[in-house]
Amino acid sequence: MLEIDVPGYNLLRLEHLVLDYNGTLACDGELLDGVDSALIDLSGVMRVHILTGDTFGLARESLAKMPCELIILPATNQDTEKLHYVEKLGPAACAAIGNGLNDRLMLRAAGLAIAVSQREGVAVETLMAADILVHDIRLAFELLTYPLRLVATLRL
Repeated sequence: MLEIDVPGYNLLRLEHLVLDYNGTLACDGELLDGVDSALIDLSGVMRVHILTGDTFGLARESLAKMPCELIILPATNQDTEKLHYVEKLGPAACAAIGNGLNDRLMLRAAGLAIAVSQREGVAVETLMAADILVHDIRLAFELLTYPLRLVATLRL
């Protein structure tokens, strides 16, 4: 568990990291450089869950050796499927990271919500649901690895 006390904001007790795949961890279905080692490192602190529609059909193979739970979602209602997954885990115990419109509900519910704007961009509604915006997934992972950066960004 990752515990972070952000003055004037919240005491975060994060047990789960819930991630989108395409546009967040991968581009065109291929994992971005450094994502695999970061997921391994973070899995020692939090349970890692990856929720995806798997647009390119590469998620299962790309994540086969990763210490994470992979959930391939049906083609429809992915936004509510992701929300229900976070609700099942307990929203306050979740950090969620995503970029697509189908990520907005899980980000809105999560105890900590990070939007990433990479090659696919980020949906405006998803951006508005986030606590923090970063321009690279590796920077999002660094926020969790070096939590005082979160404190610096979110404190009042």
